[in-house]
Amino acid sequence: MFQGSMVALVTPMLDDGSVDDAALAALIEFHIEASTDAIVAVGTTGESATLTVPEHGQVIKRIVDLVAKRIPVIAGTGANATAEAIELTRHAKHAGADACLLVTPYYNKPTQEGLVQHFSAVASAVAIPQILYNVPGRTALDMLPETTARLSAVSNIIGIKEAYGTVDRIVALIEQCSDGFAVITGDDATAMESMLAGAKGDISVTANVVPAEMHLMCKAAIAGDRQGAEAIEARISDLHRVLFDESNPIPVKWALTAMGRIGAGIRLPLTPLAAEYHEPVTAALKKAGALS
Repeated sequence: MFQGSMVALVTPMLDDGSVDDAALAALIEFHIEASTDAIVAVGTTGESATLTVPEHGQVIKRIVDLVAKRIPVIAGTGANATAEAIELTRHAKHAGADACLLVTPYYNKPTQEGLVQHFSAVASAVAIPQILYNVPGRTALDMLPETTARLSAVSNIIGIKEAYGTVDRIVALIEQCSDGFAVITGDDATAMESMLAGAKGDISVTANVVPAEMHLMCKAAIAGDRQGAEAIEARISDLHRVLFDESNPIPVKWALTAMGRIGAGIRLPLTPLAAEYHEPVTAALKKAGALS
């Protein structure tokens, strides 16, 4: 159910920082038409850190309603407090999400045993499929493969978005985790090789701007078609780099604004993309065919 190109969707905002519902609806249709395989709502790229809890639930509900069961919706519901993660996950289930994505607790840096207990508590509290999310570059904490392997035995923990950033980590997870546990990459730069090595898909930032291309590249890589995947990757690989020239989602929101798909709204403490990065992002968009 959860495979292929899964977009880590931006949350479009008006100049005052409020959620732009019209742009959100248009983005959903953009992705449906481009055959995006799933929508990840209110994750890191969706500025979850600066949405209030009520807003968080409202945006997830709105995306679920807009998608209308055409493709799966995975709701970002992670938090560094276990009670808050449970609350957000309950809200997502009530809203109709198909699964939840839970990042490792950030800032408080729990032990590996603490991670097992945290994720097990959320899984026990809310009967919805749950995907773990490991992104050490943001959380200052690395959930080790052996920890993930323990959690893969929990019935409703069905996969992991692994953003450690190496194919070796993807392979280790595939080898150590339970049969049927979905290992999904969260690193666009290594996504093609990760899927050729056995990952089930990519939760992608790049898919925000070139959804059709990411869908086709993921489809080819999952099928083991290296030649087909490489042909697409050659056109879009610059995006994997420039969309992280400043902290995500700063560059991807600027790119979507340049494409005319969203306004320029972004919430502090994030700021609009610095002028020095405009040309590299524009060039990558043009190379990928996303901008004329």
